Amino acid sequence: MIRTDDEEGLRVVTLARPDRRNALTPEGLDALEAAVTEADQPVVYLRGAGPAFCAGADLDVVADLDRQQAEAFAEQGQRVADAIEAADSAVVAGVDGPARGGGVELALAADLRVATSEATFAEPGVKLGLFGAWGGTVRLPRIVGEGEALDLALSGRTIDAQQARRMGLVSRVTDDPRAVADELARNDSETLRAVKARMRDDAPPDEQERREAEVFGRLVERHADAIADQRDS
Repeated sequence: MIRTDDEEGLRVVTLARPDRRNALTPEGLDALEAAVTEADQPVVYLRGAGPAFCAGADLDVVADLDRQQAEAFAEQGQRVADAIEAADSAVVAGVDGPARGGGVELALAADLRVATSEATFAEPGVKLGLFGAWGGTVRLPRIVGEGEALDLALSGRTIDAQQARRMGLVSRVTDDPRAVADELARNDSETLRAVKARMRDDAPPDEQERREAEVFGRLVERHADAIADQRDS
């Protein structure tokens, strides 16, 4: 259900259940969390196999859950999304084809969302009497703003890649999302981790700035020779 391929500086994590549009079961969520959090590489590229990115939760699983089990399944999805967001690696979600419900929410937890022109996005749970509970009500308004988030979540409508780009749901639309992950992997690994950590820091602003200066000093010390070479070139 989850396949990993390790390369120099990059782990490719594939949601590999194309016959179910890569819908996730509890076992699949556990495997996804491990694949991302156990990566030694500075960049993780998350993709879907086949013509879809991810259909979200497997509705065959959801249909058989009682109230307590449904709550636990939602909490599991939230933990996995939190783990993706907090991973040491920079996580790039490459969306090619439909992303629905939990698939959107897992992509929201990534550091970059890159789409092809074939990508589409929707939170269709409202049509079934559900909603995105893998952190979607937290991350979606944070990323696209409350108005756009409410529009998507209350209507269940589908948007294309260009619409997603205009509202900030994705950062780039390209024929080859994997190339963006390769681009990141060519950068300094310690600096990638430092930038992500600083951007994710929720400390008070003055503490954030203190930490920013501290990390900058450490990086300058480490890369002094390379900086001097660049200056003299």
